[in-house]
Amino acid sequence: MKRKIRQKYQSSGVDVEIADKIKLAIGKQARTTFNTNAQSFGSFGSLFKLDGCKEPVLVSSADGVGTKLKIASLVNKHDTVGSDIVNHCVNDILCSGARPLFFLDYIAMSKLLPEQVEAVISGIAKACREVGCSLIGGETAEMPGIYLTGTYDLVGFIVGVVEKNNIIDGSLICAGDLILGLPSSGLHTNGYSLVRRVFKIEEEPSRLYDFYPELGGTLGDELLRVHHCYYTEIKPVLPLIKGLAHITGGGFEGNISRILPNGTCGHLSKRSWEVPPIFNLIQKRGDIAEEEMYQVFNMGIGMTVVCSAQQVDNLIGFLPQAKVIGEIINTTRGKTVVID
Repeated sequence: MKRKIRQKYQSSGVDVEIADKIKLAIGKQARTTFNTNAQSFGSFGSLFKLDGCKEPVLVSSADGVGTKLKIASLVNKHDTVGSDIVNHCVNDILCSGARPLFFLDYIAMSKLLPEQVEAVISGIAKACREVGCSLIGGETAEMPGIYLTGTYDLVGFIVGVVEKNNIIDGSLICAGDLILGLPSSGLHTNGYSLVRRVFKIEEEPSRLYDFYPELGGTLGDELLRVHHCYYTEIKPVLPLIKGLAHITGGGFEGNISRILPNGTCGHLSKRSWEVPPIFNLIQKRGDIAEEEMYQVFNMGIGMTVVCSAQQVDNLIGFLPQAKVIGEIINTTRGKTVVID
């Protein structure tokens, strides 16, 4: 009877046996990220022991990779987007000063393809290991009729912790503070819908294999660069920092404004850093206004750090790639970020 039921379910587009095999493979990858706090894997709820904190405040975030997944599918390279989703989530909770504790993933597709899923999970596990974060659970869903064949969705959920007295919320930011920028590794995980349209990738996927001298590689390789994780480099200098803004969707204005106190404005100078070639290529190919570029893309700056002027030399000593890209000023106007 059980076999007959499974055959019926399989005929509707869901293969339980393949799902079971994939879950076993995921479990092996996940256990490579475990530490002594991870208590279980594969149960109805994942367990994680919290210790070593006096006044712990949990910090959580959820995000997706967006349409960068389309590029991964067309190039048939899926491990990098696995790392992308972890690094994106780690960077988000880092903005509050949190260290990552555990991560869960959600992968959904029309038909489960073991090689595809295992590649994604290998990227997730690799990124988790690099920051000491345990992959303790998730969901792998086969949903025929919802997703197109060959495509999938990937979402990540992270929980971190910070001591209450060490929370970074931007409340100490004031006029005279300086803004440092840390370089991105490319587009990270934003603006891909526009990029796909600019290069007409849907109509001609082969364009992903075109070589561009200014990029030093193919378009596909450039677009699949892993979203850089800033946790390891920033962690030692968190006590020197007043505010952190992860430059993702919404660009500089949409993200720096989230950490600024009322009455202050972030004044950025475009001339203070070199914009990587990929952004110039996108702007030229798409005939996109410069203002829109700075609203959609990170333009080569993946994380901004706000600190007092007295701490700049100390921070740059630890973060040699950081550049002073702006300052905090007082304002009576509504706009909280100005770029010139």
